[in-house]
Amino acid sequence: MRSFYYGYWIVVAGFVTQFVAVGMANYVVGSFMIPMTEEFGWSRAEFTASRSIGQLVFAATGFAIGSHIDRLGGRPFMIAGGFLLAAAMFYLSTIQTLGEWLVVNGLMLTMGAAMIGNLVVNVSLGKWFVERRGKAVALAGMGISLAGIILPPITTFLVDNFGWRDSWRILGLAALLLTLPAASLVRRSPEDYQLHPDGRTEEEVSSGLGEAARLDFARSMTRAQAMRTLSFYLLVMAFGLFQISITVMLTQTIPLMTDANYSRLVASSMISLASIPAFLSKPLWGVMIDLYNPRKLAALGAAVTGSSVMLIVFSISADVDWLVYSGFLLMGLGWGGLLPLQEVIWASFFGRRYLGSVRSMAMPFTFGMSALGPILVAWYYDLAGNYDLALLVIALCNLFSAFMLFKLRDSSAMNFSSIDLAPTKIEP
Repeated sequence: MRSFYYGYWIVVAGFVTQFVAVGMANYVVGSFMIPMTEEFGWSRAEFTASRSIGQLVFAATGFAIGSHIDRLGGRPFMIAGGFLLAAAMFYLSTIQTLGEWLVVNGLMLTMGAAMIGNLVVNVSLGKWFVERRGKAVALAGMGISLAGIILPPITTFLVDNFGWRDSWRILGLAALLLTLPAASLVRRSPEDYQLHPDGRTEEEVSSGLGEAARLDFARSMTRAQAMRTLSFYLLVMAFGLFQISITVMLTQTIPLMTDANYSRLVASSMISLASIPAFLSKPLWGVMIDLYNPRKLAALGAAVTGSSVMLIVFSISADVDWLVYSGFLLMGLGWGGLLPLQEVIWASFFGRRYLGSVRSMAMPFTFGMSALGPILVAWYYDLAGNYDLALLVIALCNLFSAFMLFKLRDSSAMNFSSIDLAPTKIEP
């Protein structure tokens, strides 16, 4: 009888820690924007600057710890990150100045989130799963979408009823209580425990069924080798342009909707509305990733996201509620595929052995691009008094990302559907 594969506990841990990391760094911040800017007299660009700083800090943190994840595993970073994230959120309840906000939210909170979030989780999953990598990453990524469903309305309720200072304390305590048990489940790689990726038994590996994992490991590129390929930079550009819509909409949706005379409850519910199809579609994306070309699927997801942002802008201007809601649902469908597609594509192009190093090297470029989105959109709002043109530019970024992903050649990818054991030349 086949025993339960420990890799699925890594999936559970990733679900929880990504719920906390992305939820506390991104999904809750919109609920605090109006009360905090009104109390302190900050502009929206000043408030949003913390998340732009955060994108850069996230990238820098990932770069610093990426190669160490390959060597030490993710657990020590998750435990340290959980304490740092919770401490930052408690500190936010005491701030009095813009400088404190930018340092604590942009630096401390983001460092903590980065140490428990996407990079650590997906590098770990990339080592435990190869043939089933799409489904594993997608299932763990559902935690992000669940955060989007429940955290914006819950946070808005807390802020409106208990004030923004107590709300930060409540959320900080919840983050710590969720993160530490999940972090304790994480292990570095299956080989450390005499296991094989995807739960393959010794008999299956001996019969050749584990060949995909062996080939993935054997063909893995180091950071230096990956950076000598054109594919590395094309993927950085494509996914950076894709992510811009997420960083912008997470921070600007609530003020965008309230400016259009929607209530704060309805406005905060729009991110939840988008998160429902993102949550429900992730398993489907995961299944499709393992069956079809993930690069073309990523192009589809980017195109859907860009089109949905355009629909949201035009339907709000036309005051057509059902089209507004349809736009957010469509956007969530596009978002649902981004995380699993991105992680599987990076791993399939460059292998799992040095995945932490390669992914962390890409992060400063990708997150540097997406960091500009929120602050430029908020800056445009402060000048023009609306978001329309800025959001249309964001939509075009997504469409260009779709074009790049569709045109990118697969010759660098390791295709496990038809394994060739002969030496393979890896081309950009």
